[in-house]
Amino acid sequence: MTDPVSVFYQKQLPDGELKNNILTAPCPFCSGNNSTERGKLILFLNPSSYFHGYFRCNKRCTPGGFPLRFGRLAKLNMSTVPGYDPDREYDVERVDYPAKNINEELLDFADKMTPELYRRFAQFGIGRDVLKEMRIGYNGRYLVYPYFQEDGNCYAAHCIHPDRPGDAFWYGDEQFATFPHTIYNGQDIGFCENGSLIITEGEENLLLFKQLGLPCIALPDASDLSLLSAEALRYLSTVFLFVNHNPEAETSARSLAKMLGHKARLVHWPEQYGRRYSIIQLAREEGSRFPSTVFTLLKNARAFSPFTSPEHDHLAFVEDLKKKESAHGRNLQSCFPLLNEALGGISGINIMGGLPKAGKSTFFLQIASEMARQKIPVIYYDFENGKNKIYLRTLARINRLSGEAILSRTLSETEEATLNQSLDDLKEMLTFFRVVNDRALSPELMRRQIDFLCHETHSDQVLVVIDSLHKLPFKDLSKRRTGINAWLRELEAIRDTFGASFLVISELSRGENGQYDRQPHMGSFKGSGDIEYSADNAMILLPKWSPFDTTPQNKRHNELWLVASREKSPGLVATYQIDFPFWGFVEHPLSSDG
Repeated sequence: MTDPVSVFYQKQLPDGELKNNILTAPCPFCSGNNSTERGKLILFLNPSSYFHGYFRCNKRCTPGGFPLRFGRLAKLNMSTVPGYDPDREYDVERVDYPAKNINEELLDFADKMTPELYRRFAQFGIGRDVLKEMRIGYNGRYLVYPYFQEDGNCYAAHCIHPDRPGDAFWYGDEQFATFPHTIYNGQDIGFCENGSLIITEGEENLLLFKQLGLPCIALPDASDLSLLSAEALRYLSTVFLFVNHNPEAETSARSLAKMLGHKARLVHWPEQYGRRYSIIQLAREEGSRFPSTVFTLLKNARAFSPFTSPEHDHLAFVEDLKKKESAHGRNLQSCFPLLNEALGGISGINIMGGLPKAGKSTFFLQIASEMARQKIPVIYYDFENGKNKIYLRTLARINRLSGEAILSRTLSETEEATLNQSLDDLKEMLTFFRVVNDRALSPELMRRQIDFLCHETHSDQVLVVIDSLHKLPFKDLSKRRTGINAWLRELEAIRDTFGASFLVISELSRGENGQYDRQPHMGSFKGSGDIEYSADNAMILLPKWSPFDTTPQNKRHNELWLVASREKSPGLVATYQIDFPFWGFVEHPLSSDG
């Protein structure tokens, strides 16, 4: 093995035996000179493991640690130890420790441990060697858990009734019964420098991890996790947060993980373990399987990452592929086949510009209302015409009656029946077709409305129409360009979050002569250079007629140009004949010479 840590240990322990990424050698720290009295030093040498470089003695002669801990114990020249930084300031908080401690009393408490108590710990898999290492004692009624400080002495101990965990008190110097002195086995923080450490709640949980030979500290209660600071744990590379399976403990662990950032890894309980499940309960029920279960949970612990997990992204991608294989998952289809062919269906952000009175609103209204009739949820943000005018134009197109005839009610009996039927159709359609005129619209309100409509219609597809981009509400009207670009950023985020499709109307800019360009291009759009970056498709609707032309309206044609697209080739899409007076268009293919 050629990594620096492995090379360092093999050099220091030349008589060690390396097998399955574990180096075993006679412990150089055991006090016994007789080889039969010395323990075995076990070192984990797997560069892909978070515990790479961790060592411990199987006779627990001294707490284990990582290379810097080994170097100090062996009194090596620290510059030869991997990870040593001569410029690092080990500014451990200096404490004026009192002259009096309770070390001698702990010996008396340890002598009072009973066979019944040893059996109690044994049912969890905790052996006498761990209890001896941690100097657990008994005062005749309460178990005594000593809290040793940086100087190696104990000034206070946590006394807990073995059958009633809530019955507890602190014994010793009151000053050391408060944080930061109440970190159980807190010395492991320093011993695990540049390595990994487990943080848990409760003394008994810690004993379980110690039994497995893992470095660990504990707080008396999960709520105490908030007392830890990133500064106190700054020299650790990875911190595993392994707490009991209950909302309070897991909330505290998440709060600490947020503070620690990338170095924190949260251990998540699998679904088969019910709420209020504890690590002690896991040890009792798993028995001999407990070590493998713990190591599996640690291996699967999720990093508190600013990214979604690779597993999440892979599953989401596979589900999206399956969804797109079905008709329901394909892009929305408009009522214009040639437009669908040119765009590959309606998806993403589609921005259309056009000359004034070219029929932009009518064009998108026709697409939107026809989709709503197919039970696709549509939100139509209208800042141009008003709700009733939109409903009237939709009604006129549906029943093939002019708006004037509907309002005047000069209808034949057949036309009246047609109107009544179309009113019923409109009523049913409005469940899926929501027109919004709110000029106090905000991106957050738009999100809530999309979320509501998708939930109400049981759909994961939605079409959003904005008429128009330049009339969306801005906080500061003097900063219109900035406001438009900000809205485009929000539309991109909504597209990605909800999978929403957008039809957005934009104004065109005039040239220096005050005229509009007759040749469509991206520079024709008004007021935002960001349209070319935000739009999945950018289109321009150009009339092939003049406002002063005497050609009957139902003979007039518009051309729709795709001027930019992320996936499709730009060009002329089709021509659209005005369907007068029914507020719609009829799509025509390009002529052979067009």
